Amino acid sequence: MTEKYEKITIRIMAKSEKMMKIVYQVKNGLYLNITNRCPCACTFCIRQKNKKFYVQDSLWLEHEPSFDEVKAALLAEDLSKYSEFVFCGFGEPTEALDVLLETAKFLKSQVQKPIRINTNGLGNLIHKKDITPLFQGLIDSISISLNSSDPKIYEERCRPTFGENAHAAMLAFARNSVKYVPNVTMTTVSTTITHEDEENCRELCKKIGTNYRIRELIE
Repeated sequence: MTEKYEKITIRIMAKSEKMMKIVYQVKNGLYLNITNRCPCACTFCIRQKNKKFYVQDSLWLEHEPSFDEVKAALLAEDLSKYSEFVFCGFGEPTEALDVLLETAKFLKSQVQKPIRINTNGLGNLIHKKDITPLFQGLIDSISISLNSSDPKIYEERCRPTFGENAHAAMLAFARNSVKYVPNVTMTTVSTTITHEDEENCRELCKKIGTNYRIRELIE
């Protein structure tokens, strides 16, 4: 890890407002916040801004929850009222892969609703192996942060701890995910790249076999 990333990590973890908000609702979906760890420090990410996300319900965790804690948080909810379950919080969900998989299995045993992972696509680098086969039969959709078709722009904007290896690994993760997950989407963030880059991303997604979506920038 380079010096600049160490400084970013220190600044993030120094935040005092920490709770145990493991689940939270967005529209009709129930979102799961299972880790605050992330190998990226994207310049446009809400984590980098000097204010809390979801002001009254901070997603900064006091500690990383165990599966039993996640299960308890889910059992406190009426799971039948949600249209989907989404692994997405203040961190990269695949950092807590074992908890993610156990939770997905539990949800499948309780309700027949879609399960999605919002990810930066660096799970294979994090775990030093291809984790995508583990999603088969458990995960219904994956949203992968493409962020740019250009590896140099990607590295500048996302600042991954894996450096120049990250972009290619993220694309490989997407290609492999298509084999095991029914619905794979790659995304970029509006206003953060040029329209030309967005079109290049669209074409890249076609070649890989994923959907493409431009998501809104959260201010």
